[in-house]
Amino acid sequence: MDIRVFLGALGSLAAALWAGFRLRHLLLGAVAFLFIADFLKRRRPKNYPPGPRSLPFIGNFLQLGFEQSHLKLQELVKKYGNLLSLQFGYLNGVTVTGLPLIKEVLVHQEQNFMNRPMIPMRERIFKNYGVLMSNGQMWKEQRRFVLTTLRNFGLGKKSLEERIQEEARHLIAAIEEEKGQPFDPHFKINNAVSNIICSVTFGERFEYQDGQFQELLKWLDEVTYMETSMQCQLYSLFPRIMKFLPGTHQMLIRNWENLKLFIYCTIEEHKRDWNPAETRDFIDAYLNEIAKNSDNAASSFHEENLICSTLDLFFAGTETTSTTLRWALLYLAINPEIQEKVQAELNRVIGPMKQPSMADREHLPYTNAVIHEVQRMANIIPLNVPREVSADTTVAGYYLPKGTLIMTNLTALHRDPEEWATPDTFNPEHFLENGQFKKRESFLPFSIGKRACPGEQLARTELFIFFTSLLQKFTFRPPKSEKLSLQFRMGITISPVKHRLCAIPRDDAAG
Repeated sequence: MDIRVFLGALGSLAAALWAGFRLRHLLLGAVAFLFIADFLKRRRPKNYPPGPRSLPFIGNFLQLGFEQSHLKLQELVKKYGNLLSLQFGYLNGVTVTGLPLIKEVLVHQEQNFMNRPMIPMRERIFKNYGVLMSNGQMWKEQRRFVLTTLRNFGLGKKSLEERIQEEARHLIAAIEEEKGQPFDPHFKINNAVSNIICSVTFGERFEYQDGQFQELLKWLDEVTYMETSMQCQLYSLFPRIMKFLPGTHQMLIRNWENLKLFIYCTIEEHKRDWNPAETRDFIDAYLNEIAKNSDNAASSFHEENLICSTLDLFFAGTETTSTTLRWALLYLAINPEIQEKVQAELNRVIGPMKQPSMADREHLPYTNAVIHEVQRMANIIPLNVPREVSADTTVAGYYLPKGTLIMTNLTALHRDPEEWATPDTFNPEHFLENGQFKKRESFLPFSIGKRACPGEQLARTELFIFFTSLLQKFTFRPPKSEKLSLQFRMGITISPVKHRLCAIPRDDAAG
C-alpha cells in the first residue's frame, strides 16, 4: 500500500475519532448542564414548605400518578404536613390542607392568591381570555359583567326557576321513554342541565335528539377527562416538543377548537339579526358591551373574549351540575333506604302532582341534606380550581414566592374524621341536627372568597329542582343483572364510571 494513502486513512480515522470524542463530550456536557440548571431551579427557598424529593424535569408527577392523584396526595400530607410542596415540571406547587389554612389563603390573604396559573395547555386554547382563568383587571371586568348579565336573565328570580322546572319536565318525559328498562343517564342529564345555561347564553334550548348538540356534549365530556391524561400533562411539561407529536393532547386541542367554532358560529348568527334595543341573551348583551367600548383600544370586551367567556359558561354550567346529579342518582340506587326516606318526605310535603320549587326547600330538610351529602362524597373537584401566588407572602410561617401554584385540599376537608362522624360513608345525618338542616363550615364544594364559583346560586337551584323532580316521579334501581359501583373517572372533574340505571315510575315502583 502507498504510504501516503495509509497516512491519509490513518489521519481520517483519527479525525473521526476526535470528532466523535468531542461530540460525545458535548452531548454529555449539555445533559449535565440541563441537570444542573434544573437542580438550581428546583432549590427550595429558605423557609419553604416541606415536601418529597422530585425527579429532574418531571417533578413529582409519578409519585401522584394520573388515576387517583387526590387520594395518593393524602399520604404525602400525613408525612409532610398541611402545607406540602410539590413540583410539577417547571411549576412549584403547594397544597393547602385544613379549614384554618384554607381560609387564611382564600379569604384572609386572598389579595395575594387571587390569580389563576396559566399552564401551557390552557394558554394554547384560551390564552388569558374568559372568566374562569383570566387575571387582574380583565378578570374583574369579565366577572362583573357575567354576574350582572346572569342576574338580568333571571339568576335568583322566579323566571329562571320556572325555566329549570320546565326543563325538568322535558327530562322526566325523556326518561319515561325508557319504560323502566336499563339506560345510561349520562347524556340525558347533561343535555337537561346544559339547556339551562344555553337558554341564558344562546337564547335557546336543544332537544335531546339533536345530533349536533349531542356531538357538542360528547366533545365536552372528552375534554373533561382528557385534560388530566398523561400526554396532556406532558404537553404542559414539554409544550415545544409535544406540539409536534401525535396523541391525546392533539385530540383535546381539536375538541376545544370545535367547541370554540360552535360558539363563533352562534355569535355570527346573532350578529345577523342583532338589535341593541332588544337583548335576547348573554351573547347579545356582550355584543352591546363590545359596541359601547369600540373606541377603547384597551377594553377587555372583544370577540375573542366573548368566545372564551361564553365557552366558560357553557362548560361550567354543564359539567359540574350534571356530574353531581349523576352521582346523586347513583348513590340513591345503591342506598335504597335513603331513597325511600327522600320520597317519603317529598310525598308528605309536596305530594305526587305539584312540581317542586325552591320555596319547598326549607320544608325538605332530609332531601336537602342528601343533596349536600352527595356533593361531599362525590367531591367532584378534589383540589379546587388552582390559584397562583401574585406576590411573595408568608402562610403559617412558611415563605411562598410569587408564581407558586396553590391547590386547596378539598378531599381532606370533606373527609376529615374530626369534622364528619362517618367521613367515608354516605350519611345525610352529617347535615342534620334534631331533624333540621344544618350548614357545615367545612363544606366548600363551590370554594370561598372572591374567586368562588360565580354560578353557585344557579347550580344550587338546578340541583334541588332536578333532583326533587326526578325522585318525585321515579325510583332508581340497579339493573337486575348488573352491580353498581362507586368507581370514578379522573378528569377536570371526578365523574362516575359508565353505568346504567332503571328508572321505575313511582306508580309502578311499589309493585
